[in-house]
Amino acid sequence: MAVEPKIAPSMLSSDFANLASEAERMIQLGADWLHMDIMVLIDLLPCYMVSLQHMINIFFFFDLFVDIHRHFVPNLTIGTPVIESLRKHTKAYLDCHLMVTNPLDYVEPLAKAGASGFTFHVEVTKEYWQQLVNQIKMKGMRPGVALKPGTPIEEVYPLVEGENPVEMVLVMTVEPGFGGQKFMPETMDKVRTLRKKYPTLDIEVR
Repeated sequence: MAVEPKIAPSMLSSDFANLASEAERMIQLGADWLHMDIMVLIDLLPCYMVSLQHMINIFFFFDLFVDIHRHFVPNLTIGTPVIESLRKHTKAYLDCHLMVTNPLDYVEPLAKAGASGFTFHVEVTKEYWQQLVNQIKMKGMRPGVALKPGTPIEEVYPLVEGENPVEMVLVMTVEPGFGGQKFMPETMDKVRTLRKKYPTLDIEVR
């Protein structure tokens, strides 16, 4: 069975004030999925004269990209409320990439918000990925696993070959956390290795 190529533009580059129209524009231009990077930085919050809860509320307001990065990358983007709002304006596949320490905490909220795919990082889920994949599937989302440029490709093999496997592998060609980085061509060796080993696997490249 041949793998069908998919185009999934990153909504991180959108005009956030017009996210619904930006999403529609991408679909009209031929996008198959909308890639959402949710990054939320909590452990490095500056000590402003406001409550922690108020700062968290601010961060969730700015959350837009469906890659959730808490304690994982030094940046912030999209959160669950934005996904929920965007879902009201599009039927597109929302490809959510979570860069966070505890992705289990986000399975139910993102499912309720309307996420289509839930991709977590192998670096933070080695002890409980089977439980995580089960919960993602139970909530009706498609599970995927991502790995950073420095992570050996072999670390995702158990997740692809498991009894209840992930359905996609996201190979990062830049360090997670910031847009506009220079492409790391050496990471494409991982893509070639995956394709040779798993001919029908969905492989996403970022």
